[in-house]
Amino acid sequence: MAIPPLVVQTARCGWHWQWQQLMGGLGPADAEGNYQRPVSDHLNGEIPEQSDLQARKAKDLPLLIVGRSCPWAHRTWLVHRLRQLASQLTLLMASPDHQGGRWVLAPAWEQCNSLLDVYRHCGAPPSHRATVPVLVDPTRPAILCNDSAPLVELLNQWPSTETELDLDPPALHGQIETWQTLLQPAVNDGVYRCGFARTQTAFHRAETALFDALKNVEINLQESGPWLCGDQLTLADVRLFPTLIRWETVYAPLFGCNKQPLWQFPELWNWRRRFFQIPGVQETCDATVWRQDYFGALFPLNPGGIVPTAPELSRLVMSEIPR
Repeated sequence: MAIPPLVVQTARCGWHWQWQQLMGGLGPADAEGNYQRPVSDHLNGEIPEQSDLQARKAKDLPLLIVGRSCPWAHRTWLVHRLRQLASQLTLLMASPDHQGGRWVLAPAWEQCNSLLDVYRHCGAPPSHRATVPVLVDPTRPAILCNDSAPLVELLNQWPSTETELDLDPPALHGQIETWQTLLQPAVNDGVYRCGFARTQTAFHRAETALFDALKNVEINLQESGPWLCGDQLTLADVRLFPTLIRWETVYAPLFGCNKQPLWQFPELWNWRRRFFQIPGVQETCDATVWRQDYFGALFPLNPGGIVPTAPELSRLVMSEIPR
């Protein structure tokens, strides 16, 4: 028996109202439906002197806490790997608790079972949200930094006994900042502006800015590659990679970022493959975890909770561009 049109219309109106309420909790928007990322509660403490760090025992080394599914934390994890900081910084992994809406630690650290416990243990104000990434000094204890943009710069300057790699050389600092100004709103945050848009107009605006930025990167790589700033890998590349490596597995299917498949940007496709092949990078990429967390946690975007399958990540990234 067919469902009466009035029942269908009523159900659609009711669901749309509920969806708007749920989206309001997921991510705020302005009056035109454009997603507005909440302002982060940034905490910055005094960085220990290098002599102090060198004298510390392993248990007293600063902690870098990241989450596998968070692209902002992924940036810092990449710098940790690229600059081989394992002996200077302890890496701690937080996992999302979808039901509780928090990051949990297993095993616990200093009797802290969640990231919120860590923030409170370090004296963060009660009003501050507990987010990853976060760099913690366990000896005070104190939060040294919890904003990914300056944190990758800080980790780039962190003393390393294994490599002299500099991802932010003075001669390229201006170019790196120019890329940050373009890519942060249009691409890194742009995929979220697409996924969390409340109206068709808002989505179109975000989608246009996103793909215009990708075209800009494509042209630059064609003219001045192999990296965003030329011959040298920099923080500009590090900041872009976590977004593009999640493209086919998360942002295209869930956030609607599928106006063009990434393989239609051949220079970007090869840039991503080149980055993925850098020693240590592949171990930071777990598409199964990403999909479980995104599809499982973002209920307003995926109310059925179904997590679709996807191509194996390394096979996808390393494949040739379709002809």
